[in-house]
Amino acid sequence: MKQEGLLYIVSAPSGAGKTSLCNELIDIFPNLRHSVSYTTRLPRPGEKHGVDYFFVSREEFDRMSAAGEFAEFAEVHGNFYGTAVRTLEEYRSQGIHVILDIDCQGARQLKSCYRDAVYIFILPPNFSELRKRLEGRNSDAPDVIERRMRVAMDEVRESSWYDYLVVNDIFAQALDKLKSILIAEQCRTERVKRTVCGTFTIA
Repeated sequence: MKQEGLLYIVSAPSGAGKTSLCNELIDIFPNLRHSVSYTTRLPRPGEKHGVDYFFVSREEFDRMSAAGEFAEFAEVHGNFYGTAVRTLEEYRSQGIHVILDIDCQGARQLKSCYRDAVYIFILPPNFSELRKRLEGRNSDAPDVIERRMRVAMDEVRESSWYDYLVVNDIFAQALDKLKSILIAEQCRTERVKRTVCGTFTIA
C-alpha cells in the first residue's frame, strides 16, 4: 500500500527565511512538491504563471472561493491568496508530500480540516535581526517595513499552537532541523502501519 502524501505547513514572519528554506527542502527531497497558490496580486519581475503562483483576477478568485474550491484563503497586504483543494488531493493521492508556504491565517484554516498535517513555524533569532533582514532586501519602503514588523509580532504570538518551532539564525542549522522533522514525521507509527499492513502484524 502506498503511503498517502503528507502536508507540511510552514509559516513565518516576512523576512524570517521560510521561502529559501522551503526551496532547499524541495531540492533535497525528491518526493516533495511545493503547493502553487492562487493570488490576485500582479506578477513580480521574473515570476511565472503556474510556477510561482496562479495569477487570477479578483472575480475569478471570488468565484473559486464561493464554489468551495479553496482549502484555505486569506487577504495579505491587500491581496488575496488561496490553496486549491484539488492541488493538495492530487498530490496526496499519488503519495507525494506537499509543502505549503503560507501565513498564520491560512494555516489556522487548514488546521480545522487537515489535522494530520505537520505545522512548522520559522522564527527569526530576534526582532532586531528580522528588521535588519527586511531592510537588507531593499525592496520595501520604510512604512511597509514597519507594517511587516507589527504583523510579525502578532504572528510570533500565534506560533504557540504549531507542532514545531525552528529558529532560523544560522541557515544551515535551521535546514538540518527541518530535514529531521520531515523524515521523523514520515516514520510515525500510525503512518507506517497503514503501509505495511499485510506484510507485518503490528498490534
